[in-house]
Amino acid sequence: MEKMLGDVEVRVLGSLIEKELTTPEYYPLSLNALTNACNQKSNRDPVMALAEEDVVRAVDSLRFKQFVVLSADSGRVSKYRHLLAEKLGLMQAELAVVCELLVRGPQTIGELRTRGERMHPFGDLGAVEEVLDELIQREKPMITLLPKQPGRKEGRYAQLFSAVPAYRENTEAPQEAARQRVSAVDERILILEEEVRALREEIAGLHKGIAEFKAQFE
Repeated sequence: MEKMLGDVEVRVLGSLIEKELTTPEYYPLSLNALTNACNQKSNRDPVMALAEEDVVRAVDSLRFKQFVVLSADSGRVSKYRHLLAEKLGLMQAELAVVCELLVRGPQTIGELRTRGERMHPFGDLGAVEEVLDELIQREKPMITLLPKQPGRKEGRYAQLFSAVPAYRENTEAPQEAARQRVSAVDERILILEEEVRALREEIAGLHKGIAEFKAQFE
């Protein structure tokens, strides 16, 4: 696949896919919610600190490349969704694998199965390998198997939407199951807070519209 996306675009696209699969009730995402998703500290490598302006530029570029669109039912608050499934014909299992590679970088089959479970249930490593093979064997491959790192038995897979990252030793300790659950709850709270803020803005706009309408008859 042509290497067309920058680091921020990769993070934005991956975050949109992740939220669609893990919290569909809060998807599509507003700019604020999308920025929070890009900057979250769990399930991200590397951790970023993007400003909303950075996300806006990436969203605009992704819209131009037809990977992201403005949701038709955004209401008074603009919300965004990705088009990866429609554009590239991806199933949920394939989306989950691609998403993990977008938000966390190169990973082994075992890492992809463990981390991808929150988006799609993989029965075993063979199920993940089948998805990986499908993505590699496409006319325009979306992923590639990297050369094995020194001292590592397993090779890692990387997405091809951007340049393959240089080797970097991963020193991150595995996250405890309890911490993963807490992180998931924290993410939902952040999105809920954004939804409440957006609803308040919409209600305020409706009140203003009603007041202006009544003023015409006074």
